[in-house]
Amino acid sequence: MQAVIVHQWGGPEQLTVETIDDPTPMPGHAIVELKASAINWHDILVRRSGRGFPLPRILGIDGAGIRRDTGEEVVIYPGLNWGTNTAAPSPQFSILGDHVDGTYAELVRVPTENLYPKPAYLSWEEAAALPVGALTAYRAIITRAGLRPGETVLVLGAGSGVSTFSVMIASVLGATVWVTSSSTEKIQRVCELGAAGGVLYTNPDWPQHIIEETGGVDVVVDGVGANLEQSLACLKPGGRVVVFGATAGTTGSIDIPSLYFGQHTILGSTLGTEEEFAGMLTLSESHRLRPVIDSTRPLSDARAAHERIESRGHFGKLVLSAT
Repeated sequence: MQAVIVHQWGGPEQLTVETIDDPTPMPGHAIVELKASAINWHDILVRRSGRGFPLPRILGIDGAGIRRDTGEEVVIYPGLNWGTNTAAPSPQFSILGDHVDGTYAELVRVPTENLYPKPAYLSWEEAAALPVGALTAYRAIITRAGLRPGETVLVLGAGSGVSTFSVMIASVLGATVWVTSSSTEKIQRVCELGAAGGVLYTNPDWPQHIIEETGGVDVVVDGVGANLEQSLACLKPGGRVVVFGATAGTTGSIDIPSLYFGQHTILGSTLGTEEEFAGMLTLSESHRLRPVIDSTRPLSDARAAHERIESRGHFGKLVLSAT
């Protein structure tokens, strides 16, 4: 099969397309002929530093394709060994493309319980772009933040896969959604997905503009991380911030008195359980939610796709086609 291999951690140039042996069947697993896979920021972080994972490695978390043993069209739940505690993953939790090979390939071997019927209304590219972004947004907004109809949500960093799904999910749940972005064009495009408006985070006073526009928000969906103090500044009394990423840095500071006087809550979130994955698929199908696709490229263009994500110029998901 053809696959994108990393032999040494580093820049996008470390992604090389090679012909390797097909994965072999194992008990409790299935081989999936991938029609498409999608790129996530996690792939970039792993490619840069390795995070202690073994080499060589096939990256890739998202994917959709056809089961070789049954011929079923499937979409892949990318979590492995979440465990029995729905509140948090087990110490053994991992995802495709970390300790085991992922979806930047024509074939992938995954546990059979990780395979779900592909939503019939989605193309292969859309189905492949769904799992990580939509599941991360679903858990952050529904499970962790407990969003209620009529509340106001602020989504940071309009344009990423998770942020576009967050806007769509919060909107169909009856929330008013605002966003931040570095681009007025991206704000306009997110408004087409259901957002009410947005502000430019390049303006250092952007939290005050959010307060002026909304009177304060109930929930902030934060994948930026390092600006936690600004996220808290946008909340109404009793509001909550749910953090799922740290694209701008792994450390941040907050004003402790404003936290307890504001009765605010800070919540951490990550990918999600199998049950949440099933719930996300049900919600997506009932509202016909479609992933926003920035571009689709062949496997051989994985390097260019990584470079585009790192440039921050994309809007939505970047997809690799295996066909």
